[in-house]
Amino acid sequence: MPSLSFDPRTTALVLIDLQKGIVAGDTKPHAAHDVVERATRLARRFRELGALVVLVHVDPGPNGMLFPRPQADQPRPPMTPNPDFATLVPELGPEPGDAVVLKHQPNAFYATDLEVHLARRGIRTIVLGGIATNLGVESTARSAHERGFEQVFVEDAMAARALELHEFPVTSTFPTMGRVRSTADVLAALDAADGEGADPSPS
Repeated sequence: MPSLSFDPRTTALVLIDLQKGIVAGDTKPHAAHDVVERATRLARRFRELGALVVLVHVDPGPNGMLFPRPQADQPRPPMTPNPDFATLVPELGPEPGDAVVLKHQPNAFYATDLEVHLARRGIRTIVLGGIATNLGVESTARSAHERGFEQVFVEDAMAARALELHEFPVTSTFPTMGRVRSTADVLAALDAADGEGADPSPS
């Protein structure tokens, strides 16, 4: 298993859709409140090191009118989001220095300014978490992969609506695009980066 090291100057934590309307639902294999707790710990450590934290949230619009709705064999049910559906969970912030990205579909790169936030800061490595593993996280990961970013997937800081929807990308898709690690693994690597100073080599 490749070792994990970070240069905080070129690494960003990107958290997908940890917002009131999404964390309220049931998730597997990790409960949403546990995902939020781990994501909050990661965000706190990134901020302590001066590394970028990106909080992504999705707004489907009134009655879901902004969310893609093609003809499909298994169409999504109609949406009637609450007024605070897109509100980020307060545990995460945002805090000063964070980037907040609003999207209207699973992929956080499509029709947003996420790439500008990353490129202008010289980010080369993305640490990903959020809900849902197989939707917002996976679609964002695929776009990041196409753009040449290094990626670390924090398995216990993400979850899906069903176990198999989490397990397949974690075991079959993400390992082909980056490194799958735990919150503890990422925190340990960040602590090592803090103790040694910024590593000028790519993460």
